[in-house]
Amino acid sequence: MANVVKLKKGLDINLAGEAEKKRICLKPNGKYMLQLDDFVGVTPKVVVKPGEKVKAGDVLFINKEYPEVKFSSPVSGIVTEVLRGERRKVIGIGINADAVQNYVDFERKDVRSLDAEAVIAALLEAGLFGYINQLPYAVSANPRTRPKAIFVSALRDMPLACDFEFELEGQENDFQAGLTALSKIAKTYLGIGRRQSSGALIGATDVEVTVFDGPCPAGNVGVHVNHLCPVNKGETVWTVEPTAVIFFGRLFNTGCVDLRRTVAFAGSEVAKPAYVDMLVGQELATLLSNSIKNDHKVRIINGNVLTGRPTTKNGYLGAHTSEITVIPEGDNADEFAGWIMPRFGQFSVNRSYFSWLFGKRKYALDARVKGGERHMIMSGEYDRVFPMDIYPEYLIKAIISGDIDKMEQLGIYEVSPEDFALAEFVDSSKLELQRIVRSGLDLLRKENA
Repeated sequence: MANVVKLKKGLDINLAGEAEKKRICLKPNGKYMLQLDDFVGVTPKVVVKPGEKVKAGDVLFINKEYPEVKFSSPVSGIVTEVLRGERRKVIGIGINADAVQNYVDFERKDVRSLDAEAVIAALLEAGLFGYINQLPYAVSANPRTRPKAIFVSALRDMPLACDFEFELEGQENDFQAGLTALSKIAKTYLGIGRRQSSGALIGATDVEVTVFDGPCPAGNVGVHVNHLCPVNKGETVWTVEPTAVIFFGRLFNTGCVDLRRTVAFAGSEVAKPAYVDMLVGQELATLLSNSIKNDHKVRIINGNVLTGRPTTKNGYLGAHTSEITVIPEGDNADEFAGWIMPRFGQFSVNRSYFSWLFGKRKYALDARVKGGERHMIMSGEYDRVFPMDIYPEYLIKAIISGDIDKMEQLGIYEVSPEDFALAEFVDSSKLELQRIVRSGLDLLRKENA
């Protein structure tokens, strides 16, 4: 019987445009780009040149800090460009895919016969180890440090998030193989939701299954770490998104790198929200070309509405992206009488609008912040949506002031920016909490290097 952790703090935001449980066929245009910002904490060294021929699974770049950590190509084809930004920072590596795909053969392996060293070596060789993150610092994992535990959260409960149970259908063997591989390295925890009923989740072997019952962000892997195996200074845990577990399982079961993932195409501005299978780095133009309502300006988000990054129709699918979300930009809104209106169709956390009288309903929210940055008030509003044994307001103040000792005492080693996404949503001071937390983690990582 799985353990159950009940959470009371949090907030479910019901947005219009949830993806229907059906897959749409998408014919790719052959353009791909692996974006380096998807791998936080990695200092890249590009090992390919424009015009070079690569196979799916060939190395595109490595981590300068840990050269054994490689990042492989999602497709076979011709490298078209190494895109650089300011100060020659590498932004992405573009590839034009072949009509017929060729894969590097890493040979099939029986994960049950492998030890920890063999599993890590296989992931490093295939360029998949970089899909593992670590706490503290919420960055790409260090392969030279063994974790005390590994966490996988199969519960996605952010607004309009991709349903992992739907993605898992037909891939149960690969998912279990990935879990078994991770369990060889360290004790592995699998977090699931109360409403999830897939046998591959409830009956997963070689891992400890825990049910998290509560509102968003119950699915955040940081919440699972905080409740099951908190991180203290000097300790490390690894976190792996569930789709990456499938990537690992495919590698061992087929001997090939297959970065295909199921993505929820959702949002109130999508004509027919549904699911689509895409490769990491695939151009979004084909998906977005005829699927968006064009009567006003929209915000296209690579990810979910709380933690994703803005992108364009010419953008590319992120390495950790499970949703492409489209919502109104809101810059054309003209509200008569402004804040004094009752706003029956808009969402409010603290019942400032009369919409709460209509019960549970779905909202088509736009991207407006609705107000400028203000002084931070210790109102306790973060605490109401933050289900971790941490004082979030005090931690944010410590980060802003640069007080490293206070940050450590207040639990910064246990958090990642996404843990503050809901607090940022409800914040009446309009602070960019995720950016602040990221800056604090980067500061500590630099100081402790």
